[in-house]
Amino acid sequence: MDSEALSRSSGAVPVDSRAVPWLERPGALSLILTVVLGPLLLLVVKLFLRRQALVKALRPFPGPPGHWLYGNQKEIHAEEELQEFKVLPKKYPDAISIWSGPFHAVLHIYSPEYAKLFLSRKDPKTQIVYKFLVPWIGNGLLILNGKKWHYHRRLVTPAFHFNVLKDYVSVIENSICIMLDKWEKLRTEDSSMDIFQSILLMTLDSVLKCTFSVQDFCQDNSFLTNYFQKLSKIANYINIRTHNFFLHSDFIYKLTSDFQKFQALCQEIKKHPAKVIQDRRELLKNPGEQDNTQKKKKYLDFLDILFQAKDINEGAFTDEELVAEVNTFMFAGPDTMSSGLSWTLYCLAMNPEHQKKCREEIQGILKDGDSITWDHLGQMPYSTKCIKESFRLYPPGPKIARELSKPITFPDGRTLPPGMIVTLNIWALHRNADVWENPEVFDPERFSQENYSKRHPYAFLPFSAGSRNCIGQHFAMLLIKLGLALTLLRFELLPDLEKIPIPSLQIVLRPKNGIHLYLKPLH
Repeated sequence: MDSEALSRSSGAVPVDSRAVPWLERPGALSLILTVVLGPLLLLVVKLFLRRQALVKALRPFPGPPGHWLYGNQKEIHAEEELQEFKVLPKKYPDAISIWSGPFHAVLHIYSPEYAKLFLSRKDPKTQIVYKFLVPWIGNGLLILNGKKWHYHRRLVTPAFHFNVLKDYVSVIENSICIMLDKWEKLRTEDSSMDIFQSILLMTLDSVLKCTFSVQDFCQDNSFLTNYFQKLSKIANYINIRTHNFFLHSDFIYKLTSDFQKFQALCQEIKKHPAKVIQDRRELLKNPGEQDNTQKKKKYLDFLDILFQAKDINEGAFTDEELVAEVNTFMFAGPDTMSSGLSWTLYCLAMNPEHQKKCREEIQGILKDGDSITWDHLGQMPYSTKCIKESFRLYPPGPKIARELSKPITFPDGRTLPPGMIVTLNIWALHRNADVWENPEVFDPERFSQENYSKRHPYAFLPFSAGSRNCIGQHFAMLLIKLGLALTLLRFELLPDLEKIPIPSLQIVLRPKNGIHLYLKPLH
């Protein structure tokens, strides 16, 4: 008897498998669970193994205990991190591991010997933070690694030669005098004034003039003010993202409302440099018009030199690369220099005896009516020591982060595998009590010739060191020396003890609440 006859005789109704809903078929549910849960389980295993690898790698480098999910973010919050790193190195010498989530940890180092080894290597900069800058400044020196970085560094270096910087003295002096004139009008006898924002505007004004040779910028100009406001907003978006572990994910960040606003601001702020570069490129195609323009200019600007730059194979920057390098200079320059000058003026306001010595030194090298020249800047040894001591206490760039490309063995024998992120914590290094006696005291004599020979060469790193040191450090010192000298010739600086500035760790070291000083005219 065939199966159909058997079914009829038994009264069973034959089942057409095509009529059964797919979900009710045998094995359907297990297939769904496999498809859905399989990748999820694989991800969980991958993350678990990552955490275990981090725990194992960082076991020789103890740190404060943290939450399994939040890590140390609650104990070492972004706003408290600087204060914590005044204390933590005493408990954890040389290095400390800090967790910012269950699967992300960083080793902070703050020993001169550790710093020497770290900066002698060619590990790439970690992309966790630097990639956030790419939509804004593009792939310039600050972002690049490897051969591409060497190529850019070689072409940009001539722009910061001493013979070029000499021509910028009068340009920067003009910007500083505009700022000081404004201070003269705004100051009052009975109230302090926040100097930080106006110093930031002045440094931006100086950089734009030195970059583009445009002399019609004014620190009250609507273009400059608008440009400055956009820069501040962009920096704020990056700061928020940097200090929120979950926003490190591009996927998650693109789901937030900040993403579109950030992208739009970046596009806006790149328009002006791109337009100037395009116009300059057109000018180069017309030699006659170019000659007339050069006759009107008193100096080669940053953009001129980048256009002329060629490597040994006659390679030159593309327009996209030019925009990236110009934006890098316009980002890193004003932020770093405004931080350095502002904190220096604050330190001298808090230490009037050192302020007086600086003023007397500057008055001693200038005759009545003299303008400051390039040569004068080399005759300010005491003022230079005060600037360096300010940089020690308030380094404009407090951190340098890199991802290890190969294993590293530190001087004490402790090791880390490749792939680990190491941060040179310059803030903690400069306040390391094992390196600096009474590190919280302002003492410019630490930088006397006698004491310099006793100090470890990697104990003081405001501009980093090694092959990737700050290419613009001489430009920065030029502006800060000029700003310090011209300010002390006009004003006596007094602190507002009711508004003590709070250092804030952003892209650079900024005062969270400004820097409020009383300005007393000397004449």
